[in-house]
Amino acid sequence: MADEKEVARVIATPAAVDLIEKLCAEHGAVLFHQSGGCCDGSAPMMFPQSEFMVGSSDVKLGAIAGVPFYMSESQFEYWQHTQLIIDVVPGNGGMFSLERPSGLRFLTRSRLFEDNENAWLETHPVERVDD
Repeated sequence: MADEKEVARVIATPAAVDLIEKLCAEHGAVLFHQSGGCCDGSAPMMFPQSEFMVGSSDVKLGAIAGVPFYMSESQFEYWQHTQLIIDVVPGNGGMFSLERPSGLRFLTRSRLFEDNENAWLETHPVERVDD
């Protein structure tokens, strides 16, 4: 359909975009990964692309501020019916996440997709990562 509107699986607040842009200027090519593990792993973490290897157990949800956003496939099974909204709040980021020295940390908020959005997403699957 020509009038079909793309549905983003992941978006960012203006505050998150501002921090992302600052970190990109400082570190170059970066990516986000949210593993769903305990502690730091359950938060979206930013890494230099040259230092983090995504694998066949990851899916790409999209990009925010030009930065690719990946999630473990097992975690995606839980989150697939929600739009992830990446925000920032005061605090320390994940141990190895690039925002840690900034005094801010990335945080995932979410909202359930509406029926029409779910219908669109069913015909537009996530990108699977190949090894």
